Amino acid sequence: MTTARPEPFRPALVKAVFRDVTPLHVSRSAAWAAASVTRTVLTEIVDGARRAAAEQSRKKLIPGDLISATDRDVELQVGGPWYEHSPTFRCRMGDLYDADGVLVPLRQRRGPRTPSAVAGAHRFEAGVRRLLRSLGTTAAPRVVRDLDGIASVFLTDLARGAAVVVRDGGLKRFGTVVLGTPDEAAALPFPKDLLGALSTRTGDRRTIDGDDVLAATTMVLFGGLRRRALTAARALTAARAHA
Repeated sequence: MTTARPEPFRPALVKAVFRDVTPLHVSRSAAWAAASVTRTVLTEIVDGARRAAAEQSRKKLIPGDLISATDRDVELQVGGPWYEHSPTFRCRMGDLYDADGVLVPLRQRRGPRTPSAVAGAHRFEAGVRRLLRSLGTTAAPRVVRDLDGIASVFLTDLARGAAVVVRDGGLKRFGTVVLGTPDEAAALPFPKDLLGALSTRTGDRRTIDGDDVLAATTMVLFGGLRRRALTAARALTAARAHA
């Protein structure tokens, strides 16, 4: 029997992020599913960073460990806009020059407005610290801040994806074209059976439900990380439904 793990990111926080993106109502099952998927993503990043730290005989995570984790596993590169705002990931962005060959300052590259996901990253600090404690890991303050930002950006992308699924009535707009790897085809029952089940939604057009979040997960993640995130989210929402 599978026991649901406690979620570091509370449903109230998840719903607040969704409200920043869409006026649609967010069901409890959707909030739990989104919290679970976000926890899985952050756990995988932390595990990758821990392996990098162990190679240098360290237990406490430093920013370089995050760089190593995301460089070694492309599935973990879910930070998007956060990378442009974090000193940790600035080396990854490279220099940008205009048509006259003049270096474009980083502030100008970011644009005049700070993305809401970046501005709201501080809301995730308590959850990140809970997650690190549950994994028996300590991290430098900059690592906590980076994990805040990655979680905020990822959950915001997940919320946008779920809103699109509701608007389009399922995954029809995307057909069967989702992010994936060649070896996923042999991994049953995912993704073929699950994609078929999520291809058409039956709920109303005013509410994001748990299955909408699962469908959005297939759009923003791929590979083994996607399988693990979906499996954990489905187990949690099923456990909550029977609680």
